[in-house]
Amino acid sequence: MAGGGGGVSPLGPSPPMWYHRDLSRAAAEELLARAGRDGSFLVRDSESVNGAYALCVLFQKHVHTYRILPDDEGFLAVQTSQGVQPKRFKTLPELVSLYLQPSQGLVTTLLYPVDREETAVSDDRDYSDGEDEKPPLPPRSASTSTPPGTDTPTDSIPAANGLSTISHEYLKGSYALDLEAVKQGACSLPHLNKTLVASCKRLNGEVDKVLSGLEILSKVFDQQSAFMVSKMIQQSVNQGGDQELENLVTKLAILKDLLSSIEKKALKALQDMSLSSPCSPPPLSMRHSKAIPVQAFEVKLDVYLAELTKIGKSQKYTLSVDVEGGRLVVMKKVKDSQEDWTTFTHDKIRQLIKSQRVQNKLGIVFEKEKDKSQRKDFIFASAKKREAFCQLLQLMKNKHSNQDEPDMISIFIGTWNMGSVPSPKSVASWVLCRGLGKTLDEMTVTIPHDLYVFGTQENSVCEREWVESLRCMLKDQTELEYKPIAVQTLWNIKIAVLVKPEHENRISHVGMSSVKTGIANTLGNKGAVGVSFMFNGTSFGFVNCHLTSGNEKIARRNQNYLDILRLLSLGDKQLSSFDISLRFTHLFWLGDLNYRLDMDIQEILNYINRKEFDPLLKVDQLNLEREKNKVFLRFAEEEISFPPTYRYERGSRDTYVWQKQKATGMRTNVPSWCDRILWKSYPETHIVCNSYGCTDDIVTSDHSPVFATFEVGVTSQFVSKKGLPKSSEQAYIEFESIEAIVKTASRTKFFIEFYSTCLEEFKKSYENDSQSSDNVNFLRVGWSNKQLTTLKPLLSEIEYLQDQHLLLTVKSLDGYESYGECVLALKSMIGSTAQQFHTYLSHRGEETGNIRGSMRVRVPSERMGTRERLYEWISVDKDETGGPKGKSMMMSRVGHEYVKSVNLKPKQDASDGDPSISKNSYNNPAYYILEGVPNQSAAALSPELIPSPTSTNPQATKAPPPSSGARTKPSCAASGTLNRPPPDFPPPPLPKAALEMVAEPPFPKPRPIYPDLAEVRIPAATPGAPLGGGSGSGALDDQSCSVLQMAKTLSESEFSGQPPRTPSAPPPLRGQPIGLGLDSCRTFPPRNPITESIAEDMPEEALWGSSSSSLSVGESSVGEWLQRLGLERYEQGLLHNGWDDLEFLSDITEEDLEEAGVFDPAHKQILLESLRQQQQQQQK
Repeated sequence: MAGGGGGVSPLGPSPPMWYHRDLSRAAAEELLARAGRDGSFLVRDSESVNGAYALCVLFQKHVHTYRILPDDEGFLAVQTSQGVQPKRFKTLPELVSLYLQPSQGLVTTLLYPVDREETAVSDDRDYSDGEDEKPPLPPRSASTSTPPGTDTPTDSIPAANGLSTISHEYLKGSYALDLEAVKQGACSLPHLNKTLVASCKRLNGEVDKVLSGLEILSKVFDQQSAFMVSKMIQQSVNQGGDQELENLVTKLAILKDLLSSIEKKALKALQDMSLSSPCSPPPLSMRHSKAIPVQAFEVKLDVYLAELTKIGKSQKYTLSVDVEGGRLVVMKKVKDSQEDWTTFTHDKIRQLIKSQRVQNKLGIVFEKEKDKSQRKDFIFASAKKREAFCQLLQLMKNKHSNQDEPDMISIFIGTWNMGSVPSPKSVASWVLCRGLGKTLDEMTVTIPHDLYVFGTQENSVCEREWVESLRCMLKDQTELEYKPIAVQTLWNIKIAVLVKPEHENRISHVGMSSVKTGIANTLGNKGAVGVSFMFNGTSFGFVNCHLTSGNEKIARRNQNYLDILRLLSLGDKQLSSFDISLRFTHLFWLGDLNYRLDMDIQEILNYINRKEFDPLLKVDQLNLEREKNKVFLRFAEEEISFPPTYRYERGSRDTYVWQKQKATGMRTNVPSWCDRILWKSYPETHIVCNSYGCTDDIVTSDHSPVFATFEVGVTSQFVSKKGLPKSSEQAYIEFESIEAIVKTASRTKFFIEFYSTCLEEFKKSYENDSQSSDNVNFLRVGWSNKQLTTLKPLLSEIEYLQDQHLLLTVKSLDGYESYGECVLALKSMIGSTAQQFHTYLSHRGEETGNIRGSMRVRVPSERMGTRERLYEWISVDKDETGGPKGKSMMMSRVGHEYVKSVNLKPKQDASDGDPSISKNSYNNPAYYILEGVPNQSAAALSPELIPSPTSTNPQATKAPPPSSGARTKPSCAASGTLNRPPPDFPPPPLPKAALEMVAEPPFPKPRPIYPDLAEVRIPAATPGAPLGGGSGSGALDDQSCSVLQMAKTLSESEFSGQPPRTPSAPPPLRGQPIGLGLDSCRTFPPRNPITESIAEDMPEEALWGSSSSSLSVGESSVGEWLQRLGLERYEQGLLHNGWDDLEFLSDITEEDLEEAGVFDPAHKQILLESLRQQQQQQQK
């Protein structure tokens, strides 16, 4: 609770109803907008100053905010302008009572208090998924916030100034005793010795740690010192009394000698080794790990039709990967069972190029001679085999790289609700990612990961015992001693992070925190634990949570998430203006989220039995809430391809148990995907999810453990090779202009704060110099070049700046509170000309507006040297621009591409219209209509945003072309191009009421899908209009966002000039609406990735053009051809065997068809006859 000091509570005897505690600024504005009367007011806690309050007053549809600050004596006063004497009060009610009187200096008299909505206690009851009548008690061991293994005693730990305190105590008291002893002839000072021992206790421990580390080196390079070091470490265990200080002095002397000589002795030892043996020994950290065996992959060479006539029907190859030796052997079978093989060392493999059109196809670029290369394309047995091959080659490249620090690490993340019982003896399938869903290939499953993160809920095992069991399990599987770097516990919710021993020194800035969200937010049976740290120069955050259970408690779960997002104290404290979703390069969120399926139990079971998960994912509460942008804003989740992980019968994975008799009646827990793993990464970072699934053999709990593995790019602590930059070599970050649309009813002035690890300290802009609004509920503010400061990075190398990000927060001058935050990647902004950026603003987990501008990062020519990252070695075929349709990109340099940047002066194609920047869904201010406000109406939107469904306009105008990187397809029916939104902006689903209101497309008035931000007119509000456009105000429940969603979806709909899609045309990328149907707005789950990616690479005529039935135009894909014949069941088999092109198919034989899974003679005849007929038609 906020408040000042002193004996009297600043809230009086009991909190008044107009005091809303920690209500967010946006929520306060919504409440006042609903009140709708001038003089309506409420008081909430300030978001910018601890212990302060914010008085929010509605006047003429605008919200005015006044800060109430406590002084040194605990008195409260409204912040006044300079020179005005403030009026001081002991309590908030006294202060408010004054301003209830007229003419007290506020914009209006306080007239109508807006009371807070009290939540009934019974609604908060949450007893562990109905398993227990009472919430489980916390474990005996207290909540841990220190890394395991330190075992630091809680007593006798001096504070930062402990040494001076102990010294003062000695001089004040014990000094006299020592003096008296000396007078009596004593030869020692026992009290001083005791004081020194206590003062040096920490130093003793630190010296022991250093000596333990150096002991390993001394055993290798300095045998003489090794014996002495080992002896001192052994003595330190039993030391005590008078000898403790003497031992410390001895250890310091040994440490001094060892540090001064170890480098010379190590150099001599290595020189001797290099002379006696041509091969250097492997790093010590790798000596005791399992050697990765040579793995062989059976593949086919993918050839074009022209080459096929020369070399025969098909060529079978074997690719053998020797990770330890750094070699790839390419072997092909020739006549008479002979083999022809070629060996390529790791440095001769230039690049791996993944095909997005065919998921099991891979191009390998080999270096033949100097500056000459050769590419060969291979077809693997499956997409999983291709991924395993790429992982092994990436591992080989990393292992034999000359880089001192890694560019990429592998992370395992697991979450498991243990059901309050100990785990079985073996949970190997969990850490090896074996089971159901997207799993790792057997060839790569045993390769150790760099980081292991385990999150558990309802874990009754003692923390120390649990961590030790994890270490033993990892040692059994990897033969490595993983080091626990952080463990955090809240009752029975635990998270542990373990790291490879070789990375232990790369971990720094470890932080831990927990948040309770149980009954009244005071019980820890529900809540979250979190861990954060730096891995070299990359920040990581991990959150493990257990949210409220119960099918119907969606809103409570949403609030749990928002509370955790706001209250979990992790990461850089300087970033307190940003919630934890923006504080880390990579944030992973795991746990028992407890979101359920909204479907009849029998229907759910039928779908599960048929392994049809798509209909279930469409009614998954978490997916639905994410589509509404209510939780996990811009987080990603890998496609779910495993059955619901809850609620199983214990001891089996064959039966779901969904009913339990309770004292209050029968409780239903439908099978659901309660256990999830999501992530959010900064733009233009490298992250790939390689697995996401659950085990099927761990049956002690009613939940199945869930696992995921990630390949993540990391940066090193950059050290400039050219020293500090001279003034002429300084890099600059320069802004030309910034413009933001902010969701607020306030009309205050704003400024921007800039944060980054590449800046010495955060910087502020001046207040905005332009401001406008056509709607009471949001505001457009702008800053010109003179209002924006130029930023100077600490280092000027382009290699350093390419990995940096800039955090922006838009703050108000009246309360210094944030109205929205965002993150920008500097990589896209580097250049001699200004680049445009455009992204969304969010605050406390809610999207609050958008921001755009132009900027450039100017790097001096002397600092332009860079290098390719190891993870950039694997790329995507540039000729195949289509992408897979999973929820996360299969191969992505941009983790979540919510920042789109373009050059201010793009090259203009003759066939294109005027250049235009990329347009996104948040361009439309109608999207930010406040939910549930009666005076907002869909009818109030401007004609440009909602066209009339009855009028017609056959003329098709030309849409502006997209920016660089946007995908376009030419239209035959309209002389323009479609400007497609990026995949990370899904439109929310339309409720049924909206579907009934809006007739079928096409829309009568053609227009650009995303009008330029500068051209968007903020629709004026029409007072008194009913919510929902004439259908009455409606209940303010979950449907209160229907106008919000409809406005957004309408603003994104394609114009009438678009021709109808052919049956094989690719469904739009995530976030691209086809029309106004409900299904077109749903984004979960993705459709079949292979079918869609094939369709993306069809000739453009088939996607957007003619409806001719000819094979060359109307049927441009294997899938469409099979669909016409009614044999689409064979599509996947043909594609996996490399028959992905209709022209290539003309030479297919019966044997090839059988290899692709076509065994029915009648079907083979139909396919071959169809191909012959089509070939004859083409020859005519």
